[in-house]
Amino acid sequence: MMSATAEILKRKIENFGPDALEAFAKMMENFEEKHTPAVSPFHLDEILYRIQFHNENPSTKLDFYENISELKKYCA
Repeated sequence: MMSATAEILKRKIENFGPDALEAFAKMMENFEEKHTPAVSPFHLDEILYRIQFHNENPSTKLDFYENISELKKYCA
């Protein structure tokens, strides 16, 4: 079903004129997810330092986040 829908959209897009194609491309850019960390660069450096320290010293606790894998996801 999704493949058929994609083919229908593809055929329609191929028939767009230059202006419509450019407008469509701009609209699609607005749908793209932009990943901007909610953490300042200074704090991000501190967090990454703590993760590195914790990786080297696994018996230490990360006092600022419950789940290290979730933290890494936000900092990646």
